[in-house]
Amino acid sequence: MSNFVETLVSRQAELLKALVEHVEISLFSLLIAVLIALPVAILLTNNQRVAEFVLQITGILQTIPSLALLGLLIPLIGIGSGPAIVALVVYALFPILQSSYTGLIEIDDSLEEAAEAFGLSKMQKLIKLELPLALPMIIAGIRTATVMIIGTATLAALIGAGGLGTFILLGIDRNNINLILIGAISSALLAVIFNFGIRYLEKASGKKIAIVFGALMLILGGTFFYSSIGQREELTIAGKLGSEPDILINMYKELIEDQTDISVELKENFGKTTFLYNALKSAEIDLYPEFSGTILESFIKKEVTYSNNPKEVYELARDEIQDQDNFTFLDPMAYQNTYAVAVKRTFAEEYNLTSISDLKKVQNQLTAGFTLEFIDRQDGLKGLESLYGLKLTVKSMEPALRYQAIENGDVNVIDAYSTDSELKQYDLQILQDDQELFPPYQGAPLLRQETLAKYPELAAILNQLASKITEEEMSEMNYDVNVNGEAPSKVAHDYLVKHQLLSK
Repeated sequence: MSNFVETLVSRQAELLKALVEHVEISLFSLLIAVLIALPVAILLTNNQRVAEFVLQITGILQTIPSLALLGLLIPLIGIGSGPAIVALVVYALFPILQSSYTGLIEIDDSLEEAAEAFGLSKMQKLIKLELPLALPMIIAGIRTATVMIIGTATLAALIGAGGLGTFILLGIDRNNINLILIGAISSALLAVIFNFGIRYLEKASGKKIAIVFGALMLILGGTFFYSSIGQREELTIAGKLGSEPDILINMYKELIEDQTDISVELKENFGKTTFLYNALKSAEIDLYPEFSGTILESFIKKEVTYSNNPKEVYELARDEIQDQDNFTFLDPMAYQNTYAVAVKRTFAEEYNLTSISDLKKVQNQLTAGFTLEFIDRQDGLKGLESLYGLKLTVKSMEPALRYQAIENGDVNVIDAYSTDSELKQYDLQILQDDQELFPPYQGAPLLRQETLAKYPELAAILNQLASKITEEEMSEMNYDVNVNGEAPSKVAHDYLVKHQLLSK
């Protein structure tokens, strides 16, 4: 409990920022959904056949898995809050539309006839009779949608939209239960607060509802204002999930702000590889650390052949990404964060395993825990099958979870990165890539050419890290963050000072 409180206190500024982002996304989505669903429900009361069709369609949309919907929206809208809001609106439409329509059509016919006898027009009848009578049902639908929106909005963190889901993702990545609890409990409390608040409106007058609606608009405007005054960036640097990208982007930030007047905003744990690449293409971010092997394997659309020579692979990646996307890939660091296949050291000793080829003699006993990205890559599971002839039973899982799985004995072979701190933490042994499946993965800043044209000094500043940071140093820094609990910013700062890239 004391560790939870300490984590909560140390991250209160981050929690406030995530909470504001979560409220902003959730409220905006809810208001849009209400403004769409309520008028549509009113129109549908005049045509039952059309109403059934529309309700069926909105119901079907709600069954689409949230991750799949986000994935479908990214190519159309990009990443960030845009696709998250669209997805949340889609999910909120059905409960609001269904409850509003049901409340309106179940009004007693005798009351409708009495209103007409008094000479009320359709609009007067709607405002003075139908909406007040249907209000409890309408509010009930809004309550259901609100709880669902707040819970689902945690997934917004997967596409760089922020919110309380960032704590959950970071907690999973760092194997930190306290961070997961902060994100989950905060989201649950937020849902409860909004649920009780909206429940109050079920018996409220139209005037009170208008006041509450106005208050929600003020809250939403306040969160946008808070976000705008909190953002002073001229340059946006993002990082993938994990401690290593966090450390690197903090180094970039310190070097840039120490040697220029440029202000930098960091988007830590921004998402997976494709999200950052698409964000860079759409100018939502300005640069992020990437690897030469990833550029050639994941981004370059044409077929390219290359050796396992690090210098040749880097130069090919640099030239191809420049030609294809007009991106600049700066000079690489010394270490290579290449893919690796790892087993428990005790397992390797028991079966005398030293190379990936050795796995073939025990493949019937193997259950592999691989990330989805590794499963889908040619220099991943596909290469293990074609080049090494391995036929493995494979479980797909998130990067951090595969380490827990091998520690618990749920799997006995995993994919890893050569600088992962968990290799030391869980006493794992990397098997030699004796058939040279994995290409070199040298890391360097990847940025838009427009950014470099605007800030030409960035190249010299960031290239100060070129040929620096060995695999041992990177692994130790990751260990300090993941195991010793040090902040990535402190680890980054200490390295820069130690190597005289910063004065203090």
